[in-house]
Amino acid sequence: MSSSNGGRKFEDAPAVRSEVPLFCGLFAPTGGGKTYSALRLATGIQRIVGGDIFGIDTESNRMKHYADWFSFRHVPFRAPFSPDDYAEAIRHCVSRGAKTIIVDSASHEHEGQGGVLEWHEAETQRLAQQWNVAPAAAQMAAWGPPKAARRRLLATITSELNANVIFCFRAREKLKIQRGKDPIELGWMPIGGEELFFEMTLSTLLLPSARGVPRWQSDMPGEAQMLKLPRQFAEYFGGEPRQLDEDTGQKLAEWAAGSAKTHPDVAALLEEYSRCGSVEGLRALEVRREALWKTRLPAGAKQRLKSAADLAQDRLRSPSTESAA
Repeated sequence: MSSSNGGRKFEDAPAVRSEVPLFCGLFAPTGGGKTYSALRLATGIQRIVGGDIFGIDTESNRMKHYADWFSFRHVPFRAPFSPDDYAEAIRHCVSRGAKTIIVDSASHEHEGQGGVLEWHEAETQRLAQQWNVAPAAAQMAAWGPPKAARRRLLATITSELNANVIFCFRAREKLKIQRGKDPIELGWMPIGGEELFFEMTLSTLLLPSARGVPRWQSDMPGEAQMLKLPRQFAEYFGGEPRQLDEDTGQKLAEWAAGSAKTHPDVAALLEEYSRCGSVEGLRALEVRREALWKTRLPAGAKQRLKSAADLAQDRLRSPSTESAA
């Protein structure tokens, strides 16, 4: 329905949960398993959305260490690391067919060469010289250009592109200094701008000793502020802690698929495609898919079924599957 009282026109309709991209934040110190966990999540997401996985690598090609275990397109990303450069790297991946993107690491956008902090320092010196004032007097105004670039990056991620993005952040232990009091331990904090963390669908901490098992709660005030587990995922991650893996990524992608995923026959068929282990089984699933194709399906369901069928077929064609058979 629509209405107008002489000004702007607005419309309303029954609320239906639509397909949305996933933005996952993984932050960890060195050895926390960010890259490996991100690749496992991305592989699970791919089961539902199809397309290629792209890895944007700021860490001197370290993502290539996992090329024997995971299938992904590698994008080396060197300095400068401004927010605008990150946006262009992500656009490149989408233009090449990416449905799931890993940014490893997103921390360079904040404190890397050409990142927001370095850009701010250079702008502070430029304005101080231009205005003939002390650098301290120019610091506030100097935030303008780098912060505007970060807002452009956020707009690119949230509005311009239709892709799932897993952001890996470095983390370090931080203290809050209080005058005349003992410092407060904040715990492990991700290195990056708060604006980016606020856009995450969910975010978690990986500790070096955890072997990929995420932390969703913490008594440390800094960690607690950055951890994010929305209600729709709480049931899945409740109970005994478990590693982030392909099944985790698939569950997240199933939720992000929206109402099309709630169709019971579509949900069942997608699940069976992901577990299919034989050519005969795949043929039987294809017969069911052909019959389902003739019915009225929610928007996006056919594409998800096609992607699931293609992935099952590729899996059965792999050398490991053939040798196991």
